Amino acid sequence: MDKKAQILQLIPEQGILPLYFYKDTDVSIAVLKALFNAGIRTVEYTNRGEAALKNFKEMRKVCDTELKGMYLGVGTIKNADSAKAFIDAGADYLISPGLVEDAIKVADQNNILWVPGCMTPTEIIKAEQLGAKMVKLFPGNLLGPSFVSAIKELFPGMLFMPTGGVDVDKENISGWFKAGVCAVGMGSKLITKAALENKAYDELTEQTKKVLEIIKSVR
Repeated sequence: MDKKAQILQLIPEQGILPLYFYKDTDVSIAVLKALFNAGIRTVEYTNRGEAALKNFKEMRKVCDTELKGMYLGVGTIKNADSAKAFIDAGADYLISPGLVEDAIKVADQNNILWVPGCMTPTEIIKAEQLGAKMVKLFPGNLLGPSFVSAIKELFPGMLFMPTGGVDVDKENISGWFKAGVCAVGMGSKLITKAALENKAYDELTEQTKKVLEIIKSVR
Protein backbone atom coordinates (compact mmCIF):
# COMPACT_ATOMS: atom_id res chain seq x y z
CA MET A 1 0.00 0.00 0.00
CA ASP A 2 1.44 3.40 -0.91
CA LYS A 3 1.64 6.26 1.57
CA LYS A 4 -1.38 8.08 0.15
CA ALA A 5 -3.56 5.00 0.65
CA GLN A 6 -2.13 4.44 4.14
CA ILE A 7 -3.04 7.97 5.24
CA LEU A 8 -6.50 7.75 3.65
CA GLN A 9 -7.02 4.65 5.78
CA LEU A 10 -5.34 5.98 8.93
CA ILE A 11 -7.31 9.24 9.33
CA PRO A 12 -10.73 7.49 9.23
CA GLU A 13 -9.43 4.71 11.52
CA GLN A 14 -8.21 7.29 14.01
CA GLY A 15 -11.46 9.24 13.62
CA ILE A 16 -9.81 12.51 14.60
CA LEU A 17 -7.12 14.70 13.13
CA PRO A 18 -5.56 16.90 15.82
CA LEU A 19 -4.26 20.18 14.41
CA TYR A 20 -2.26 22.97 15.96
CA PHE A 21 0.53 25.51 15.62
CA TYR A 22 2.65 27.01 18.36
CA LYS A 23 5.54 29.39 17.88
CA ASP A 24 7.84 27.59 20.33
CA THR A 25 9.62 24.56 18.85
CA ASP A 26 9.96 22.63 22.12
CA VAL A 27 6.27 23.06 22.93
CA SER A 28 5.32 21.95 19.40
CA ILE A 29 7.38 18.78 19.86
CA ALA A 30 6.04 18.12 23.37
CA VAL A 31 2.45 18.38 22.10
CA LEU A 32 3.29 15.92 19.32
CA LYS A 33 4.61 13.45 21.90
CA ALA A 34 1.59 13.95 24.18
CA LEU A 35 -0.73 13.14 21.25
CA PHE A 36 1.38 10.12 20.31
CA ASN A 37 1.15 8.85 23.89
CA ALA A 38 -2.65 9.03 23.64
CA GLY A 39 -2.58 6.74 20.60
CA ILE A 40 -2.60 9.37 17.83
CA ARG A 41 -0.65 8.35 14.72
CA THR A 42 -1.20 11.35 12.47
CA VAL A 43 -1.29 15.08 13.19
CA GLU A 44 -1.74 18.23 11.11
CA TYR A 45 0.71 20.99 11.99
CA THR A 46 -0.72 24.23 10.67
CA ASN A 47 1.35 26.66 8.63
CA ARG A 48 0.16 29.66 10.62
CA GLY A 49 3.24 31.58 11.65
CA GLU A 50 6.77 32.44 10.70
CA ALA A 51 8.17 29.62 12.83
CA ALA A 52 5.97 26.93 11.22
CA LEU A 53 8.50 25.59 8.70
CA LYS A 54 11.43 25.64 11.15
CA ASN A 55 9.33 23.85 13.81
CA PHE A 56 8.03 21.37 11.27
CA LYS A 57 11.56 20.33 10.30
CA GLU A 58 12.41 19.63 13.95
CA MET A 59 9.12 17.74 14.45
CA ARG A 60 9.92 15.65 11.38
CA LYS A 61 13.24 14.61 12.96
CA VAL A 62 11.46 13.59 16.17
CA CYS A 63 8.89 11.54 14.24
CA ASP A 64 11.64 9.75 12.34
CA THR A 65 13.76 8.98 15.41
CA GLU A 66 11.36 8.63 18.34
CA LEU A 67 7.74 8.38 17.21
CA LYS A 68 7.62 5.40 14.90
CA GLY A 69 4.47 5.22 12.81
CA MET A 70 3.57 8.90 13.26
CA TYR A 71 2.55 10.60 10.00
CA LEU A 72 3.07 14.36 9.96
CA GLY A 73 0.79 16.42 7.74
CA VAL A 74 0.81 20.16 7.22
CA GLY A 75 -2.23 22.43 7.09
CA THR A 76 -3.09 25.94 5.91
CA ILE A 77 -1.28 25.46 2.60
CA LYS A 78 -2.47 28.34 0.42
CA ASN A 79 0.01 28.35 -2.48
CA ALA A 80 2.49 26.26 -4.45
CA ASP A 81 5.55 27.73 -2.73
CA SER A 82 4.51 26.67 0.74
CA ALA A 83 3.41 23.29 -0.61
CA LYS A 84 6.88 22.77 -2.07
CA ALA A 85 8.68 24.00 1.07
CA PHE A 86 6.80 21.61 3.35
CA ILE A 87 7.08 18.65 0.97
CA ASP A 88 10.84 19.27 0.91
CA ALA A 89 10.73 19.35 4.74
CA GLY A 90 9.15 15.90 4.76
CA ALA A 91 5.39 16.51 4.97
CA ASP A 92 3.43 13.27 4.59
CA TYR A 93 0.37 15.11 3.21
CA LEU A 94 -1.00 18.61 2.61
CA ILE A 95 -4.25 20.16 3.83
CA SER A 96 -5.60 23.49 2.58
CA PRO A 97 -8.35 25.77 3.89
CA GLY A 98 -9.66 26.10 0.32
CA LEU A 99 -9.26 24.61 -3.14
CA VAL A 100 -5.68 25.62 -3.98
CA GLU A 101 -5.05 24.35 -7.49
CA ASP A 102 -1.36 25.28 -7.78
CA ALA A 103 -0.63 23.48 -4.50
CA ILE A 104 -2.50 20.42 -5.78
CA LYS A 105 -0.20 20.31 -8.82
CA VAL A 106 2.87 20.33 -6.58
CA ALA A 107 1.42 17.55 -4.42
CA ASP A 108 0.58 15.43 -7.47
CA GLN A 109 4.07 15.91 -8.94
CA ASN A 110 5.51 14.59 -5.67
CA ASN A 111 2.89 11.84 -5.28
CA ILE A 112 1.71 13.38 -1.99
CA LEU A 113 -1.86 13.24 -0.68
CA TRP A 114 -3.68 16.59 -0.66
CA VAL A 115 -6.90 17.41 1.15
CA PRO A 116 -8.65 20.60 0.04
CA GLY A 117 -10.97 22.72 2.14
CA CYS A 118 -14.47 23.05 0.68
CA MET A 119 -17.65 24.79 1.72
CA THR A 120 -20.04 24.31 -1.22
CA PRO A 121 -21.18 21.45 -3.47
CA THR A 122 -19.54 23.29 -6.40
CA GLU A 123 -16.17 23.24 -4.64
CA ILE A 124 -16.55 19.58 -3.69
CA ILE A 125 -17.38 18.69 -7.33
CA LYS A 126 -14.30 20.60 -8.47
CA ALA A 127 -12.16 18.85 -5.84
CA GLU A 128 -13.52 15.49 -6.97
CA GLN A 129 -12.73 16.32 -10.61
CA LEU A 130 -9.17 17.23 -9.59
CA GLY A 131 -8.78 13.86 -7.90
CA ALA A 132 -9.51 14.53 -4.21
CA LYS A 133 -10.33 11.46 -2.13
CA MET A 134 -10.93 13.40 1.08
CA VAL A 135 -12.35 16.88 1.65
CA LYS A 136 -12.00 19.10 4.69
CA LEU A 137 -15.34 20.82 5.34
CA PHE A 138 -14.42 24.26 6.56
CA PRO A 139 -15.56 26.12 8.57
CA GLY A 140 -17.40 23.23 10.19
CA ASN A 141 -19.26 25.40 12.71
CA LEU A 142 -21.01 27.28 9.88
CA LEU A 143 -21.82 24.17 7.86
CA GLY A 144 -22.93 21.78 10.62
CA PRO A 145 -23.76 18.05 10.46
CA SER A 146 -26.99 18.75 8.54
CA PHE A 147 -24.90 19.99 5.59
CA VAL A 148 -23.05 16.66 5.50
CA SER A 149 -26.32 14.70 5.63
CA ALA A 150 -27.70 16.77 2.76
CA ILE A 151 -24.74 16.35 0.38
CA LYS A 152 -23.25 12.98 1.30
CA GLU A 153 -25.29 10.96 -1.20
CA LEU A 154 -24.08 13.18 -4.06
CA PHE A 155 -20.49 12.07 -3.36
CA PRO A 156 -20.62 8.36 -2.55
CA GLY A 157 -16.86 7.79 -2.74
CA MET A 158 -15.72 10.93 -0.92
CA LEU A 159 -14.39 11.07 2.63
CA PHE A 160 -15.49 14.13 4.61
CA MET A 161 -13.78 15.67 7.61
CA PRO A 162 -15.15 18.84 9.26
CA THR A 163 -12.68 21.26 10.85
CA GLY A 164 -13.57 24.30 12.94
CA GLY A 165 -16.32 24.12 15.53
CA VAL A 166 -15.92 20.45 16.39
CA ASP A 167 -16.22 20.20 20.15
CA VAL A 168 -14.90 17.62 22.59
CA ASP A 169 -18.31 16.64 23.96
CA LYS A 170 -20.10 13.43 22.99
CA GLU A 171 -23.21 15.13 21.61
CA ASN A 172 -21.28 17.28 19.14
CA ILE A 173 -18.97 14.46 17.99
CA SER A 174 -21.88 12.04 17.69
CA GLY A 175 -23.82 14.48 15.48
CA TRP A 176 -20.96 14.66 12.99
CA PHE A 177 -20.43 10.90 12.76
CA LYS A 178 -24.18 10.22 12.45
CA ALA A 179 -24.18 12.64 9.51
CA GLY A 180 -21.50 10.52 7.82
CA VAL A 181 -18.08 12.10 8.32
CA CYS A 182 -15.02 9.81 8.32
CA ALA A 183 -13.18 11.84 10.97
CA VAL A 184 -13.23 15.21 12.70
CA GLY A 185 -10.47 17.80 12.61
CA MET A 186 -9.92 19.18 16.09
CA GLY A 187 -7.80 22.20 16.93
CA SER A 188 -8.12 24.61 19.84
CA LYS A 189 -11.01 22.72 21.48
CA LEU A 190 -8.60 19.82 22.06
CA ILE A 191 -5.18 21.48 22.10
CA THR A 192 -6.30 24.47 24.11
CA LYS A 193 -4.47 27.74 24.51
CA ALA A 194 -4.21 27.01 28.24
CA ALA A 195 -2.69 23.57 27.63
CA LEU A 196 -0.07 25.11 25.34
CA GLU A 197 0.79 28.01 27.62
CA ASN A 198 0.81 25.91 30.83
CA LYS A 199 2.58 22.97 29.14
CA ALA A 200 -0.16 20.66 30.44
CA TYR A 201 0.94 17.71 28.33
CA ASP A 202 -0.34 14.89 30.58
CA GLU A 203 -3.77 16.53 30.64
CA LEU A 204 -3.67 16.78 26.85
CA THR A 205 -2.87 13.06 26.58
CA GLU A 206 -5.79 12.20 28.89
CA GLN A 207 -8.21 14.52 27.08
CA THR A 208 -7.19 13.02 23.72
CA LYS A 209 -7.75 9.49 25.03
CA LYS A 210 -11.23 10.55 26.17
CA VAL A 211 -12.05 11.94 22.72
CA LEU A 212 -10.81 8.73 21.05
CA GLU A 213 -13.08 6.74 23.41
CA ILE A 214 -16.06 8.99 22.56
CA ILE A 215 -15.43 8.48 18.83
CA LYS A 216 -15.30 4.69 19.31
CA SER A 217 -18.55 4.76 21.28
CA VAL A 218 -20.54 6.88 18.79
CA ARG A 219 -19.54 5.06 15.63
